[in-house]
Amino acid sequence: MKEIVVISGKGGTGKTSITASFAVLGGKDVIVADCDVDAADMHLLLEPNYEISEEFYSGELAYINQYNCIQCGKCYDVCRFNAINVNNGRHTVDALNCEGCGYCARVCPSGAIINKPQKVGQCFTSILKTGSIMVHAKLGIGADNSGKLVAKVKNEAKEIACDELKEYVLVDGSPGVGCPVVSSLSGADFIVLVTEPSVSGIHDLERVYELVERFNIKTGCIINKFDINQGITNEIMDFLESKNIVHLKNIPYNEAFTEAMLLGKTIVELDNDPVKFQIMDTWIKIKKIVK
Repeated sequence: MKEIVVISGKGGTGKTSITASFAVLGGKDVIVADCDVDAADMHLLLEPNYEISEEFYSGELAYINQYNCIQCGKCYDVCRFNAINVNNGRHTVDALNCEGCGYCARVCPSGAIINKPQKVGQCFTSILKTGSIMVHAKLGIGADNSGKLVAKVKNEAKEIACDELKEYVLVDGSPGVGCPVVSSLSGADFIVLVTEPSVSGIHDLERVYELVERFNIKTGCIINKFDINQGITNEIMDFLESKNIVHLKNIPYNEAFTEAMLLGKTIVELDNDPVKFQIMDTWIKIKKIVK
């Protein structure tokens, strides 16, 4: 079983549209993991049935029992995250500010404060329109610990792939260079970078590759919408060559991507679109590399 992770240095490069296309082309040979848990949207193209749903808990949150609280204010004095609010002498916890450190509970003389596990999102296992399986998740609004949720999604996808003897785990990673991206990269066999020829595109490509380079994983790159700025495309090509990154494909700007999305489809499900065949060629190339 080989793990292919698709990431980008910034949002809007077409990463998810391309990854969903790979998922359709891979069919039942691929277990899909949508690790972009902060803004998951592969479900819009792959029609999951949400067969299994599981609440995800990570970290703790302080709670104040008002019946036991003596309003001494010690919790307010020791909290360094401004998580204790005081209104008319009543002490409450601001859930968005609380870090779950437990210090307030330790100093509370009446035992009014306890820490409870914090629900930060949901994890799903679904059957897709391709007949394959996708593990995906939704992080709660304002919730932290996205890296841990990504790890859960990836681990469950890999377990399913091993149990069902599938050839590939295909991961749609988060954009950027934060914790979710690091968690997405861990254990990968091949990284696919998706970029675009813009000033921010090349800058963020260089930035995300600094992170990828530390993992020492073979890497390829797709330049999407390459024809909107040939000068920057040439700069990207030079960068790929200098870093020994496999140049997978230059994909032209094509409004068919948007047309397909409006239909709830990937571009490879459209008939006879030229970009469809370029993405098919790219998927074949990636499979040859990882084998």
